[in-house]
Amino acid sequence: MPGSVSATTPATTPPERSDAPEAASQGGWLGRIFGRGGEAAPIETPVPPPVEVPAAASFTTVERTDDYEIVAPPAQAPAEKQSWLRRLRSGLSKTSAGIAGIFVGVKVDEALFEDLEAALLMADAGMDATQYLIDALRDRVRYERLTDGAQVKAALRDLLVELLQPLERSLVLGRATPLVMMIAGVNGAGKTTSIGKLARHLQNYGQSVLLAAGDTFRAAAREQLAIWGERNSVTVVEQEGGDPAAVIFDAVNAARARKIDVMMADTAGRLPTQLHLMEELRKIKRVIAKADAAAPHEVLLVIDANNGQNALAQVKAFDDALGLTGLIVTKLDGSAKGGILAAIARQRPIPVYFIGVGEKVEDLQPFSALEFANALLGDD
Repeated sequence: MPGSVSATTPATTPPERSDAPEAASQGGWLGRIFGRGGEAAPIETPVPPPVEVPAAASFTTVERTDDYEIVAPPAQAPAEKQSWLRRLRSGLSKTSAGIAGIFVGVKVDEALFEDLEAALLMADAGMDATQYLIDALRDRVRYERLTDGAQVKAALRDLLVELLQPLERSLVLGRATPLVMMIAGVNGAGKTTSIGKLARHLQNYGQSVLLAAGDTFRAAAREQLAIWGERNSVTVVEQEGGDPAAVIFDAVNAARARKIDVMMADTAGRLPTQLHLMEELRKIKRVIAKADAAAPHEVLLVIDANNGQNALAQVKAFDDALGLTGLIVTKLDGSAKGGILAAIARQRPIPVYFIGVGEKVEDLQPFSALEFANALLGDD
């Protein structure tokens, strides 16, 4: 992701309009790139009174080019890190108990592989990922001549980390001003809540944020986003009953005029089977590109880990429609089994920027393949 950064000139074509109403419905590291974009004529939007936002931490440079600089934040405080890992392990405890128990006092034979296969399928890993892990584990056991259950478990952890590693990518900030993020998801996935939490995270990294309420026909969605805006002292661009694409178009221009770092656009929750609503999402993406030819810079999908293989189907459908750049996986603290990330890694390896294990702001953290694999297998 960090690497090629190209300057773009925002287009001025007005947005498409539609009369058809839309249906109601710091653990890892973040990169930061410094830069500024052009200006556009400001539009009036309500701005809440300024409040203190946590200052950006003292960063350490890890890479520099002629055009930009990438820096990494300091490590999370040990107490905060341990608290997060405890919550993650607790959220995945049902799955980890089932898998870890297989390796206790076990003989390394065919029965072990059969039990492990069943446990992975029960954990929502899916047939493809399960077969891949079992076949790779058989090869490693045979090649390394592993005879102890603990050795086989350690080998499985290494294979799982290797499988999940491509999903561990950093969200690169500052490569455009504003950095436009389009957020999609089905109803109930935790989309609007995730936007509010992510806004606070970005503020902690010294980023100014503006939100666009693209779910214009559902009052509860606008109200929920407005509440998060008040909590974080972030402006929310909204319009009751307005065209979602037009609202988001205005928000992009407002963010550019105010030199806002990040503009996040909420969209109405929808099922991928609702073809007319999926087409509305495509329209929103096209209109965003009319406000800024390089935008949206990020297209994120929020998925509920409790949905198992249905979550994988959502990833495929939204990716086909929009070209996803990242995922936010929520509700790993519920009945979620966690194996769905292995299924995604095998069939649609889209970066998982954040995972969530609760309702608090600090319960949304960057995804780490090693931390997740350890929690899934019940390792410290």
